[in-house]
Amino acid sequence: MLNDKRLRFIIGHYGSGKTEFSINYAVKLAEMGEKVAIADLDVVNLYFRSREKTDVLEKLGIKVIGSSIEGSAVDIPAISAEILTPMQDTSYEAVIDVGGDPAGARTLGMYNKYLAQGKYDMFFVLNANRPETQTTEKAIEYLRKIEDTARAKVTGIINNTHMLKSTTVEDVLKGQKLAEKVSEKTNIPIRYVCAIEKVAKELPVDLKGEIFPMTLYMREEWMV
Repeated sequence: MLNDKRLRFIIGHYGSGKTEFSINYAVKLAEMGEKVAIADLDVVNLYFRSREKTDVLEKLGIKVIGSSIEGSAVDIPAISAEILTPMQDTSYEAVIDVGGDPAGARTLGMYNKYLAQGKYDMFFVLNANRPETQTTEKAIEYLRKIEDTARAKVTGIINNTHMLKSTTVEDVLKGQKLAEKVSEKTNIPIRYVCAIEKVAKELPVDLKGEIFPMTLYMREEWMV
């Protein structure tokens, strides 16, 4: 993880699990003793957002930057000016959760001067169970649309194919096949292979990409 660039932008289709990945990534960095900030640029999804877990994250020493409007019940998209803090302050390891479609990625355009080539990573979270990204052609088309809108290039693919708590090894491997095809056609490497912890332990060790065990922070215990 520390081989990744300091600024990490997480993009992907709505429902791909990019917010869950973003939170897990930030938590793992904090557990490694890093000074971490997670910024929520998701003005598309008003239900599952990283800023909804502020209390949990702040207890782990993670700085959370989200809406400038206080109160999780307020569904007015707004981005705090504090987002510039981890972009300008190089002491932070930054994870930036971007809106879940090309329209959401448009917010990145406002920060284009911080997206210098070689100074950031932009990870595309791919879930083969989402209709809009379940074929190689659809996934690449979606990826390119986000790149064009964000005016930045994707540097890594994240296989996050899942069925929430019902995820199996077979689900992850199905997504891996798709991720490898997308990687081959775009020349973008697979960076991580995500799975809930019990499944991650059963995955083959020779997969392309680093196996990334996940805790479902965004799913309450009572949720399926």
